[in-house]
Amino acid sequence: MIDRNPSAAAARPLVVCAEPKLLDDLLRLAATAGVEPRVVADPGAARPLWAAAPLVLVGADLAEQAAALTGGGQLDRRAGVLVVTSDPDEAPLWRAAVGLSAEQVVFLPTAEAYVVERMAALLDGPPRQGLVAVTVGGRGGAGATVLAVALGLAGLRAGLRMMLIDADPLGGGIDLALGVEDTPGLRWADLSGLRGRLPGAALGSALPTVGEMTVLSFGRDGHEEEAIPPEAMRSLLEAGCRGSDLVIVDLPRWQTAAGDVALSRARTALLVVPAEVRACAAAARVAAVLGAQVLDLRVVVRGPGPSRLAPATIAAALGLPLAAAFRTEPGLALALERGEPPGRSRGSLSRAATRLVTALTDPGNRVAA
Repeated sequence: MIDRNPSAAAARPLVVCAEPKLLDDLLRLAATAGVEPRVVADPGAARPLWAAAPLVLVGADLAEQAAALTGGGQLDRRAGVLVVTSDPDEAPLWRAAVGLSAEQVVFLPTAEAYVVERMAALLDGPPRQGLVAVTVGGRGGAGATVLAVALGLAGLRAGLRMMLIDADPLGGGIDLALGVEDTPGLRWADLSGLRGRLPGAALGSALPTVGEMTVLSFGRDGHEEEAIPPEAMRSLLEAGCRGSDLVIVDLPRWQTAAGDVALSRARTALLVVPAEVRACAAAARVAAVLGAQVLDLRVVVRGPGPSRLAPATIAAALGLPLAAAFRTEPGLALALERGEPPGRSRGSLSRAATRLVTALTDPGNRVAA
């Protein structure tokens, strides 16, 4: 049979087991993980699949035979082999596991969650170890959401897999800024009970997307004011980092438990400050909170201001490095009203976002204006 989905085919683990009850358990766990394993009931017949399988689960009933074939050179020694049993007192099984160079012996039903996690992880492909950056407004209406959207679009132009997370339950909605408010997919209300490991591939297929960017925002069903559980944010960021190159989180100006989780994972926080004296004063209070939670806090200045304050002057007043500056573009407000995302044009915002994405993904993280 030809696999029509190569990525799904690559995620198929190999199950070497003939004992009916144990095999049923492994197939049930595979279904929970969302993968379709290849099953062989004879270790000798596993040889064509053995080396290429991303994960091999050997049942206790066939572990000694498989170990003998490994010792005889008929099966290669390899990483990613688990021996599975429902009898922890089966002494020969431990010798067989050593002969297989197995990572470990796992016991069912105790280790069911672990087995599901290992199989579900195959759907993510090679981990990307994506970076997290957050945007925060120095005052209300500073433009943090606009910058977050522009960063997401700049990442797409650079060929990156992006994730954009709206973490401000009282904001206008990052989906509106992108023009995808009517796109089907999960919103925060659907993920509030999220716990533990979430496969990045499953996340990407469940959320609204713009090209190679997944977007998570709040719905408009009366639950917008509900706080994001920190456990849900943690699970989401872990999945996002496995499946994306860069995750942008748009945070509210006030401190939240979920925001603290995002800040703890963030490589850089970008504080967006209009070039105004009062905005600078407000931003100083926000910076005092952020500075205690993230090591790399930098300023992005939106100008021009009424008194023509220079971006460097704003940064110096806050005692923070200047990451970038951009000018408010004519027609931006009208474009947002029409659902046209900011930062698509070649204007000041787009150029600033492109420089920031390049700097954020630089190994040295030299974010500079």
